[in-house]
Amino acid sequence: MGRVMGGMAEVRSEGAWIHADDGRRFLDFGGYGVFILGHRHPAVVEAVHRQIDTHPLASRVFLEPVAARAAQALAAHTPPGVDYVHFVNSGAEATEAALKLARAHGRTSVITTRRGFHGKTLGALSVTANATYQTPFQPLLPDVTQVDYDDPADLEQALAPRRDRACVIVEPVQGEGGVRIPRPGYLRQVRALCSTYGALLVVDEIQTGMGRLGTWWGVDAEGVRPDVLLAGKGLSGGVVPIAAMAATAEAYGPFSRDPYLHTSTFGASPIACAAALATVRAMEAENTVARAAALGLRLRAAVREVCAPYRGGLVREVRGQGLLIGIEFAEEQAVGELLLELIARGVLVNHSLNSTRVLRLTPPAVVDDEELDLFLTTLAEALHSTAGRMSG
Repeated sequence: MGRVMGGMAEVRSEGAWIHADDGRRFLDFGGYGVFILGHRHPAVVEAVHRQIDTHPLASRVFLEPVAARAAQALAAHTPPGVDYVHFVNSGAEATEAALKLARAHGRTSVITTRRGFHGKTLGALSVTANATYQTPFQPLLPDVTQVDYDDPADLEQALAPRRDRACVIVEPVQGEGGVRIPRPGYLRQVRALCSTYGALLVVDEIQTGMGRLGTWWGVDAEGVRPDVLLAGKGLSGGVVPIAAMAATAEAYGPFSRDPYLHTSTFGASPIACAAALATVRAMEAENTVARAAALGLRLRAAVREVCAPYRGGLVREVRGQGLLIGIEFAEEQAVGELLLELIARGVLVNHSLNSTRVLRLTPPAVVDDEELDLFLTTLAEALHSTAGRMSG
């Protein structure tokens, strides 16, 4: 993409804006779900600066209090009973930790959903159901089964012959899968089926969690308690990469009994945990989750209005939850055309890796009315231009 844009580089950021080396600035409605607090949130930056000045990395010999405080802060918002927090450096690492934890319980048969996305490291890639990314790295983990998303019957068919030896990994909303929102009750049915067949349930909230859907977690809407919950992206505060695997006491048991089973030199580093702690505190103080819900309702309605003249032609559907919104097009080409058109007009959005006809919006919850109006005006202009080009 950098070459497509003529080698332009990003050099500075704040709030909802990214600045390039040629002096232009871009309204960031992309960021792959990382910037729920925007870029360089002052409280997170201050906490990281303070940690750098005192103790940025740990010896891994003594107890590290910043990690403990960050875990406590995060666990205050995880589903009841999902209290054990294991910090890692990225979402893919969180997935790897969950897969290893499942194996430690004897759950060696993994069930994932088609178009699901869980990362690109070897284990995570094994459950990222897209042949484009998997084929060059075969063979991947054995005994991985793909089922249709939002299809409890298909899941039960896969679980039945794998009683007491399966691990199910699922997203509350498929982000990279094209902002696919399941029917109400789907997650409750998945939880019930996992309980019936003795499967470990891992809910991947790396993109959907931390307020992105207008709730702390996507499972909150249905009151589902997973055995393992994965967090990332927004947990960083948009400043220092960090992710986490949170689990129930029973699920985390193997790692509790032997903490050396799964370790990482830089996992739970003080600098990253300072960012995570400050992020949770800032979200509490600024009511970020409620703001994401309200802003998401406004944005979704406004995007539908802007897209209305193109429905049934260029645009198939606008859908979303909170500040995770997808615009599905009739043709794959339209996504690339509109993405480049928006960039040329100073707005950044994202495509979807597992759904090439869906343009994805993941704006920060700090967007103000002026920035929202600017986005909508720019989207309308870009759609008009793209429609003209596609029809010509």
